[in-house]
This record gives sequence, structure tokens and C-alpha cells, in this order.
Amino acid sequence: MGYLEELNESQLAAVKHIEGPAMVIAGAGSGKTRVLTFRIAYMMEQKIDPFNILALTFTNKAAKEMTERIGNIVGAGEARNITMGTFHSVFSRILRVNSDRLGYPSNFTIYDTQDSKSLLKDIIKQFNLDDKAYKAGNVLGRISSAKNNLISPDSYAKNPEIIQEDKMAKRPEMARIYKTYAARCFNAGAMDFDDLLYQTNVLLRDFPDVLSYYQQKFRYVLVDEYQDTNYAQYLIVKKMAAVYENICVVGDDAQSIYSFRGANIKNILNFKKDYPDFKLYKLEQNYRSTKNIVEAANGVIAKNKDQIKKTVWTENENGEKISVTRTLTDNEEGKVVTQSIYDKSKNDGLSYNDFAILYRTNRQSRSFEEALRKLNVPYKIYGGLSFYQRKEIKDLLSYFRLAANQQDEEAFKRVINYPKRGIGKTTIEHVMIAANQYSVSPWEVVSDFNRYPVQINTGARTKISSFVTMIKSFTAQLDRTDADVLAQEIARSSGILKELNSEKDKGPEEVERYSNIEELLSAIKEFTLSRAEDESKSLSEFMLDVALLTDADQKEDEEKNHVTMMTIHSSKGLEFSHVYLVGLEENLFPSQLSLNSRTDLEEERRLFYVAITRAKKTCNLSYATSRFQWGNLITCEPSRFIDEIDPQFMKHISPPRGMGRSLVTGRGEKEPFTGGLNRPMGSRSLKPINSVASSSGKSNSPAGAPSHLKVGYNVEHDRFGKGKVTQLEGTGSDTKATIFFPRHGSKTVLLRFAKLKVLDL
Repeated sequence: MGYLEELNESQLAAVKHIEGPAMVIAGAGSGKTRVLTFRIAYMMEQKIDPFNILALTFTNKAAKEMTERIGNIVGAGEARNITMGTFHSVFSRILRVNSDRLGYPSNFTIYDTQDSKSLLKDIIKQFNLDDKAYKAGNVLGRISSAKNNLISPDSYAKNPEIIQEDKMAKRPEMARIYKTYAARCFNAGAMDFDDLLYQTNVLLRDFPDVLSYYQQKFRYVLVDEYQDTNYAQYLIVKKMAAVYENICVVGDDAQSIYSFRGANIKNILNFKKDYPDFKLYKLEQNYRSTKNIVEAANGVIAKNKDQIKKTVWTENENGEKISVTRTLTDNEEGKVVTQSIYDKSKNDGLSYNDFAILYRTNRQSRSFEEALRKLNVPYKIYGGLSFYQRKEIKDLLSYFRLAANQQDEEAFKRVINYPKRGIGKTTIEHVMIAANQYSVSPWEVVSDFNRYPVQINTGARTKISSFVTMIKSFTAQLDRTDADVLAQEIARSSGILKELNSEKDKGPEEVERYSNIEELLSAIKEFTLSRAEDESKSLSEFMLDVALLTDADQKEDEEKNHVTMMTIHSSKGLEFSHVYLVGLEENLFPSQLSLNSRTDLEEERRLFYVAITRAKKTCNLSYATSRFQWGNLITCEPSRFIDEIDPQFMKHISPPRGMGRSLVTGRGEKEPFTGGLNRPMGSRSLKPINSVASSSGKSNSPAGAPSHLKVGYNVEHDRFGKGKVTQLEGTGSDTKATIFFPRHGSKTVLLRFAKLKVLDL
């Protein structure tokens, strides 16, 4: 057991606790994964049968890494006997084994978000509803919330409070949409991601023998990232562990940031109520960050009331203080951050992989992308379109899905006329109408026109019959042909390879599409070769793996040297040597939507805590005093979170020369920093003043205005009349003027948008 010597005292105590309930509160960078991995290995060395261990994670990547680490200690063969994986992957396998109990086929399809939205758009159109009032994404979010709280379509429709909420939101037909959506999924032999949890709860609730079987099988239950569990996940775990109560949950309440996905921080805060005799272990030594970063983060999170108290500490060096940079505009912020990364990389010989730019929302990436491109700094944005969501990949995967499950309505609609085979839109609409009329899948309609009459001509019927025959031939090979062989056959016979390879005037995009298909086929080959002799190598099994991929499981270009750009939510679980946390402004971070309740504000503070603790060596904060949103110039106030960092761990810096006078007044004196708490909350929206630009992109201001304007000059504005310039900040296109107009008071404008007449010239 030499591996136990790698653990500190707290980690070792948590690893050796096997019997009874235990909660491990793991501070950022405290070696949580190591503890979970070593605990399972230690259990197996104590003669606990791996078949009796259930370990639940939030990413397949984490489960795979843990299995490999455990295999290195106890042997790969034994490690494979542990039931380990994400909630969705583990429960999808349980559902496939017991699908007949719920009326689903064992090869049910798993709909991703795109599939669900497509189906909802179809239902909204079918009901002749306004697609602006009933946006598919919003409707799906509402249904997802209902399922995560185990509210069935019938219960939803009978709940007066829910119905009233929908009326207030001007979506009174939500209950009917939810019921129809559930029925269409069922008829298609499909479950969405939320169904994998919802239907598992139904299975364990309605079939006591199934519940008893899994309670006896999984005598030891371990849950990673417990603070991220929702009500449905919480209930399944509680039921599974109810007999033996050998449950160990690992997490950090200070990093609970996914309430918008249904995560409930009360699951971890109330663990002691569910298991009064539990043992609590705190992992408080941070191995990741410098002392300055750790202490600054501690001071911030201490301001939350709802938390399990702990004191994170580190033996690492003090390191640099957290830097705070104020810029005039979001464009200038992009330039300042990029210049800093460029200079550090060149001066200190660092790889661009050492740097990350983190922001609250994806839309903030624009100014940083522009600045990075101008300096030729390579970057990669995470959270964009994943490989498996690209059109050509979805097309081929839909053929795979239809081969495995002919009832799959979304796959059917996607490929029945792709590549084009002369089956028109009107024909497909007639098929769909018949399917809805008879409450069957469109596949059943096209497979038996005698039973389900459809008004389509003979030519269309012949083409559809050829399509049906082709799909049936794929299905016949599904379980007797290896995944890679069948995938090649489907790609060829369907016409997709020919379609992509014969595109005229092939440009880079067309070449990339064909390359993506090659990449997918290579991945399937790799999957087939990686399977052990006793494991299934079927295309159905590969599709199960693909359907359950999370954002964090996407293939990474580790060999490429680039700056990482992502939202803070996406960064959880990652670490970088140098972190730039940008856009630290009131109403942006914390988000304006979070200011209505203490609960929401505390989650924003936890998000800030997560962002700071991603940094190993330096953490750099920045904010702009103005930015454009929806065409309006917004005057911004610094985030209150900056004020919450103890000043001894911070330093305020000015941008590089030529980037404006961010922290310097017109007299060259340093401006006192007061942060956000001493300023009024809320942002003042200013419409661009006469913001009319010529086709060349140049301002229509008089030629002399920006370059010759000085403090004290008198100017005239079309709307506000005559005024006097009281302050100038910035350079070039980012120059901003504060002008006092006797009738309107002081107004701040960007000169590139202001159409001013300078009276002193």
C-alpha cells in the first residue's frame, strides 16, 4: 500500500473510512480525485468485491481517468468490474436492461439538445403557436426543470401554481406541449438526457424488485461533485444507499455553480440531516495555487452565509498579488489583456497553453478574439460547436441511430432525403401528419402504407421503399458486424461519402466536412480495437458512448499551443498557470439576474471563487468603465467582488503605455480605487450620440474634433447644444470625453460616435 504514503493526514483518514456514511469536503486544488481514486483501490484491497461498488462522476473523462489509476494499483481487469461512470451513462445502462418494464425498446435512442429542440419546434408549429413566445430553448428548459423535479406531464397539468406561472409568462400551452413532447419521445423510442434520470426514478419507484436488486448489488456508493447533483440524482442515490448506507460523497459547497441546470446546493448542506451518524472529512490543503491566490479566494467566499466552514491553506510560495486593471472600454480591455499575455509569453519563455481568459458570458469573447488575432496569438474558444454537433457528423450518426432504432423520429426526418433521393418536403409532411394522426412513428407509416394510408404518388412511394430496404439491411448487420465495418458500409451505401467527395468547387469548408467524416470513422475503428474480447464491438455500443459525451469529454488538442478562452462555468475542474478574469463589472459579474436574492448572489460569489482558484501562479482581474450592449453605450461600475478581496492581496496596475490612462487622472495622479460597493448599483444606458458611421468605418465627426479637442474647449452638439469639455480619457478610437452641457448636465461620449462641432477652432 505504498500509494497511501502519498496522502496527507486528512486525505488518509477519508480514504480509510469504508463503512457507513461519509462526506469529504474538498477545497479547490486539495487532491479530491486522488482521494476518491485511492479510496476505491483501498476498498478493493480490503476484499470488497468491485462488483459491489458504484462510483458516479459528472464526466466520462473523470471516470476513465479514475478507472485507469485504480487499474494501476489493483490491476486493470479488476478495475473494469467497478460500475463507474457519469450518472447518465450508468443509469442509461440500467434502463436498457429494464426498458421493457417502462415500455421502451432496449435500444432506445438518446436525444441530445438539438434533437429535443427540433421536436419541440415541430410541436409548436403543429399547434400553430407563436414561436417567439414559445422559443424552443425556453420551452425545453421548462420541461427539463419539471423532469429534474420529477414532475410528470399529468402532474404538471394539474398543478395550479405551475399553470399560473405559465400564464404569467404568456405560455399557457406549456402543459399541452410537455404532454405531447413526452408522448412523441415515447413513440419514437427515445429518451432525452433528463429522461435518463426521470425514468430511473420511475423504475426504482414502481418496481420494488428492481430497487432491491440494485441496493444489494451496489453496497458501496461513491458520488463525486456532490454539490452539483439535482433533486432527481439526489433521490436515486438516496434510494440506492438506503439499505447499507455505505455512502461517500465528495464535493465542495463553495464550488456549487450550476443551479441553472437544476443543481441544488442543499443536497450537500443537508447531508448531515439525511445521515446523522455521518463522518465529515475536510481536505483543506491546496496544492495548486500560491498563498496570495488562496488567501484572496478565502476572503471572498467567507462572505457567503450558506456554507460548510473550512479554511483552505497552502505551503506554496506567496507569489504575485492579484492584479486589477481598469480600462476605458471593452475593446481596450481586449488589447490590454492580449498585450499582457504576449509580453509574458515572450519575456518569460512561456507557452500560450499556460494562459486562460475566463469570462461570465460567451458574448464577451469578441474584443479578445480581435486583439489576439492582431498580435497573431493563437487561441481556442471552448464551449463552441462540438465535433459531434457538426452537420455532416449528425447526418451520419442519424443513419446509425435509425439502424439501431427505426422509431427514432428525429433521425428519420434528418436522413430520409439526405443525400437527396427525390423525396420532397410535401411528401415528408404527409408522412408526419399520418404518424401524428395514428400516434405512431413515421417509420411505421412508411413501412406499411396499406395500414397507414398517405396521399403521395407512386414515384415517391418507390423511393421511400428503397430507403426502407436500405435501413433494414443496416439493421440486419447491427449485432453481427463490428462497428467500424458497418459504419464504413453505411457511410458508403447511404451516399454520404459520395455526396461530400463529389462537391463541386471544393473549398476549405467542403474539404473539412469530408475530413470530419474520416475522423469519425477513424474514431469508430479505434473504439473497435480498444474493446476487450468479451466486450461488445457493435455500432449500438459506440452510439451509446457518443450519446453520453459531455462538454468536458470532447477531444482536446493538447499538442497545440494556444490561449484558452472559455466561460467560468466551463473552466470548473481545470487549472492554468496564468488566469485573466475579465469583465468584472456590476450587472455583468455579478449578473444583473442574480441581484434579486441572496441565494442567487451567493452563487455568483461562488462562481467568482471558482474563477480565482483556477489560477496556479497569477490571477489578473480587469474591467471596463464602458462597453456597448445592444447598440447602446453602457457606463459600467466595477464589480463588488473586487472590493471583497482583502487589499493586502491585490495590486492596481495601469495598462501598458499607449493603452489609455486607465488608473490615472488628467493631472497624472493616481485615482483612489473605491470598487463597486461605494457606487450606486445599476448601469446607466446611453444611446450612441449621433452614431452614424460612413462606409469606410470612419466617424462623421469634424476632422479636427478628436485630434485637436482639449479640456476647456467649447463644443456644440446637435441634441444637447453648447457645452464645455471637462475631461478626456483614452487614445485613438477609444478616446472618451466628458462634456458639461448647462441644460443637460455632464455627458460622457466616445468621440468616434459623437458628432461634435468644436467652437474654439
